[in-house]
Amino acid sequence: MATSLNPPVGRYYEVQGRRLFLHKSGSGGPAVVFLPGASAVGLDYLNLHEPVAGFTTSVLYDRAGTGWSDPAELPRTAAEVATELRELLRAAGVPAPYVLVPHSLGGAYARRFIQLFPEEVAGVVYLDAFYEEWDTHMIGAKTHLKPQPVPGDLMLRLVAFISRGLYKKMFATWPREIRQALLARHTTVESQRAGAQERSNLPELRDELKAAGQVPDRPLIALAALGIDTGMKFMMSKRALREMTEGKSRLYQALGASVQDGRTRILPDARHSTISIDAPDAVVRAIDDLWRRVS
Repeated sequence: MATSLNPPVGRYYEVQGRRLFLHKSGSGGPAVVFLPGASAVGLDYLNLHEPVAGFTTSVLYDRAGTGWSDPAELPRTAAEVATELRELLRAAGVPAPYVLVPHSLGGAYARRFIQLFPEEVAGVVYLDAFYEEWDTHMIGAKTHLKPQPVPGDLMLRLVAFISRGLYKKMFATWPREIRQALLARHTTVESQRAGAQERSNLPELRDELKAAGQVPDRPLIALAALGIDTGMKFMMSKRALREMTEGKSRLYQALGASVQDGRTRILPDARHSTISIDAPDAVVRAIDDLWRRVS
């Protein structure tokens, strides 16, 4: 989503003919790089970024087609997004290796990044993130990955209006200029459409990762948020929600066990969409723990 307004912090870098937004703080390495979920932007993770910048370089960014970055046709392949991120980090002078911190959909892009550039990844902290084995651990067919149609403008406008209260609570402690910019950006039809478009091809992302072979072994911590998003309570039955929660516990235990140096941490009260707000101390602790192990 493009805008004439400049981001309140950070700057633009030219990558593949597009301007991409990136904000970095701190110094040293390995650098920690946050990969937003669908409908999220880099500055949504400012509360994690600032404490992480206290011990290493921390990077927030917006993918093309989202946030303050230039437009792109969505959805995109995981390879396109991963390659774009690598070029952006190089343009911004952030040297490898990296500790990747993907949230939700960002997990697909992080895992493709590891497949394409394994020597540039020191480790990963997954924030209730996409894992291509989702269907393997979900019992009910209703919780399996499916193509998700993009809603029309009327529904997107309604979602943007309803979500305003959530975003105001999420960013209540952010600096005023950043809080206002985020609130204005998230509550537009264009922003909601970009999020829906990005998550519309989850089965294709799963297939892309599986077709590329095993994801190379890198130290990881998988954080599983087992709280229920408010929206999910209206969209799914109690049985489906229970099956999904049980399946997610199995899923992230399996992710933690998928590498030699992998661990899983369960966050029973944190919710998928707001894990960074519900459990910031636990998230920063996991990043710090992994960073120290791979440093």
